[in-house]
Amino acid sequence: MLELRPSCEHCNKALPPASLEARICSYECTFCAECVEHVLDNVCPNCGGGFAPRPIRPKTEHRPGLGLAKQPPSTKRVHLKWDRAELPGFIAQVRGTEPKDR
Repeated sequence: MLELRPSCEHCNKALPPASLEARICSYECTFCAECVEHVLDNVCPNCGGGFAPRPIRPKTEHRPGLGLAKQPPSTKRVHLKWDRAELPGFIAQVRGTEPKDR
């Protein structure tokens, strides 16, 4: 089950569970669409992978035990663990390769 992290790891923008702006990599690193498109160039600064829109967990319990009320989002904010000064160099190394080939 996805954690549904509450904010962008780069700019700390709030990304509530129903946000259409949330992007995740395969490790659930979470960033806003603005940072993914204009700062990170679709390169996860943690793993080097690409991003996809984060799925939205249903608010309503359509099946027993499933839904936002039964499986709430994380409240723990995760912050970028890498030095922002070295991000452009890392991104430049990776961005030329399609995410499927990284």
